Amino acid sequence: MAESALQRSLRRASNEVVQRGWARIRRMGAIAPGTRAAERFGSFGEGSVVGFPHATIYGEAQIHVGEEALIGCWITLATGYGPDQDTVPPRALVIGDRCVMGLRSGVVAHESIEIGDDVWFGQDVFVTDANHGFLDLEVPIGQQLGPHQPVRIGAGSWIGHGAVVLPGTTIGRHVVVAAGSVVRGDVPDNAIVAGVPAKVVRVVQPDERGDPDDFPELAELAPRHAYAYGKARREARAAEARRTR
Repeated sequence: MAESALQRSLRRASNEVVQRGWARIRRMGAIAPGTRAAERFGSFGEGSVVGFPHATIYGEAQIHVGEEALIGCWITLATGYGPDQDTVPPRALVIGDRCVMGLRSGVVAHESIEIGDDVWFGQDVFVTDANHGFLDLEVPIGQQLGPHQPVRIGAGSWIGHGAVVLPGTTIGRHVVVAAGSVVRGDVPDNAIVAGVPAKVVRVVQPDERGDPDDFPELAELAPRHAYAYGKARREARAAEARRTR
């Protein structure tokens, strides 16, 4: 039976109430400077936010978030094997300034994960510094705790959708990790890596980068603020290089 005008009006009004209410809940539930949730962190920089709802967050005292970081909803940020563990290093997880972490990403640090400034994650990225053993055939794999191996992700890198960064990995600066890659080991600066396991498919040389002004069609597609931000950063670096010559 077709909706009556009254039913249609009630449905529209109910939808608006739910949409506005959910938007308000998300704003009020976000972790930001000045909230008690932010004060539980080891440090939480100005302008940073962790979206609401979250998936799992514990061990906040050992987590340090820089300034102007945008951490998406359904995120997992954790240190140690549980919230009551008291042997976790005080800076087990460090997230730099202006980082972006996509929806449903997870970073689990047991000893040391450092993410540099301006690192961006796609969605569903997972980073950890510990894995499970598997050699004891009498013990379930989930109960065989592996060694802790520090992870480093260099400034300005991009970690694509669904990528996994395994223990003992050091990713250089300005690296692209392709979507779905599984990374372990050392990745040099300016590299593009892809695959399972990830391999270097290219290293970008300084004279290859060009300038966005050379590609106006891409500039039209890119968010204006990101394009302007990147251009301003390049101009600032060039000016600094001229001053130090």
